[in-house]
Amino acid sequence: MQIYAILIKHLLAMAMACAFPYAFAADIVDTAEKSSEIKTFYDALKTTETGDLLRKNGPYTVFAPSNAAFEKLPPDMKDELLKDKKKLDQLLARHVLPEKLTVTQVKPGPAKTMNGEIQLKSDNGKVTVDEANVTLSDIEADNGVIHIIDTVLIPQQ
Repeated sequence: MQIYAILIKHLLAMAMACAFPYAFAADIVDTAEKSSEIKTFYDALKTTETGDLLRKNGPYTVFAPSNAAFEKLPPDMKDELLKDKKKLDQLLARHVLPEKLTVTQVKPGPAKTMNGEIQLKSDNGKVTVDEANVTLSDIEADNGVIHIIDTVLIPQQ
């Protein structure tokens, strides 16, 4: 009789895992990997310290530039960033807040990123980060949230 109870317990656990596949942990980087809209951002994260940071701790808010945002960069700038890991890391860190903010929690004003400061604006549900528009918001991860933006935030020199 006890063997049947153990067997049923394991079968129920397997059924729950199949029914709720997203119940397992997904950090910011793993969550970014699942979005085809931010593939360039994800590829850059894989090679930097910022990517390593976003795999642990938190919470974080990431303003992830879309693939189209990276395409808007001048070609020489994009090539230079992809070759210079230090500059790429600084660029990515500018897109990360060391706290979790959903779109409804955004307050207008300055916000400190992992590399510099950005200006947040919120107007009737439209959120901007410096001059970038949030195009898709509140993508939840276990250690924070991702908002997709339409422009790369270039660090001030």
